[in-house]
Amino acid sequence: MTQSHCITQLLIQWSEGDETALDQLMPLVERELRRLARNFMRKENPGHTLQPTALVNETYLKLVDQNRAQWQNRAHFFAIAAQIMRRILLDHAKKRNRAKRGGHMQQVSISDRLAFSNKKSEELIALDEALVRLSAVDPLMSKITELRYFGGLGVEEIAEALGIAPITVMRHGKMARAWLRREIARGSPS
Repeated sequence: MTQSHCITQLLIQWSEGDETALDQLMPLVERELRRLARNFMRKENPGHTLQPTALVNETYLKLVDQNRAQWQNRAHFFAIAAQIMRRILLDHAKKRNRAKRGGHMQQVSISDRLAFSNKKSEELIALDEALVRLSAVDPLMSKITELRYFGGLGVEEIAEALGIAPITVMRHGKMARAWLRREIARGSPS
């Protein structure tokens, strides 16, 4: 039995209420969750207060709460984990931006301000807002972009997770990138 098949079997057992399956599953998926977290954190500012391990831990806690999830397979599990990580980082970026505008004020030096620039946080928020608008126009393009950019999944993994052909992933991904570039360049509609 391949590791991918073993993970899928444990996910199904967990979905059916077998708590021991979760204990067996976590060591098998931990390496991939850490890879996802590192992929996310590479896109963040240096000196980000969340570290990959903390991101994995928060994601794990939210995944354990997914007691109603009907896991289809390994790719589906990692797609959901990627969405959770994206949400955690987005919430963190929004909190930082609120703090930047007066909440939790503290005195910092100019070098500290440069090291902890909110530019990437603002870019993440702009991308998230554009993805929300894209999901209203084309939910599939939005989902493909989310899994590719935030989840770090490859074309084959996205195709498996969404139950579509790899060529569809590539075609919709290309259209989504063009749409998002245009939308972000134009700025938010408000």
